[in-house]
Amino acid sequence: MNYIEYNINVAGSDEGEMVIAELADMGFESFSDYLPDGFMAGAGSVKCYIAADTEADKNTHTRIQNFLYDGGYPYERNEIEQQNWNAEWESHFEPIDILNGLCYIRAPFHAPHGAQYEIVIMPKMSFGTGHHATTHLMVEQMLALDFGGASVLDMGSGTGILAILAAMRGAVVVDAVDIDEWAYENCLENVQTNEVQTVVCPILGDVKAIGGKVYDYILANINRNILMADMSRYAESLRRGGLLLVSGILEADVDTIVRTAREAGLHQTATNTREGWAQITFQKA
Repeated sequence: MNYIEYNINVAGSDEGEMVIAELADMGFESFSDYLPDGFMAGAGSVKCYIAADTEADKNTHTRIQNFLYDGGYPYERNEIEQQNWNAEWESHFEPIDILNGLCYIRAPFHAPHGAQYEIVIMPKMSFGTGHHATTHLMVEQMLALDFGGASVLDMGSGTGILAILAAMRGAVVVDAVDIDEWAYENCLENVQTNEVQTVVCPILGDVKAIGGKVYDYILANINRNILMADMSRYAESLRRGGLLLVSGILEADVDTIVRTAREAGLHQTATNTREGWAQITFQKA
């Protein structure tokens, strides 16, 4: 599968966050580290990636073009062949240190760090390297919770970072579900690399793939629209007292997501924010 890269100029961090949120709702799957240190207004860019087949859909293509044209965003569009993705990614990827070394996310070509939770990934085109604020928020919240003996569902698992961390934290069953075949294959590889294959089961599909299973934890770092559409299903799939951790939403969308969760029988227990993005934890009564 080939991917299309949109390299979009943005005027500041708030605009960058807004562009990513809008494009995520249109089917874009991956975003580069778009806020470098010393980021100056008017000097930033956002690299966003969408499957070529998805972009080729007439309605999707029209939505993308209208959004970029109406917003006045200068951009470059490039097609990236599948085999070229790793070279592009490796040239920009740096390890991520979360909570002063408690969790360290790196690639196989980086030196070991010795962190308590050291996750090794080669993400290819999958979302979730730890650089994006939403993944960072989810990891931080997971590090504050007890996963010992738990069953976990990771919806929209991408690289498998969250599923792998859940296994490292003591979960005994982790289903990692993603609708994208490239992400599914990547998750399989990363699960093997981190030697958690006896706990983590990558699954190709959407929320329907879990059937009637119930879990102690559900992790959903997706986007606002999918969270709202699938919230009732998440609630049904949680044990009483179980926790749902969601992200992939802007701070401005928190109230909307909280209302949707409340209607599904879930109550908010924590909210964390980073760089304009939010992570919310809900509990099933």
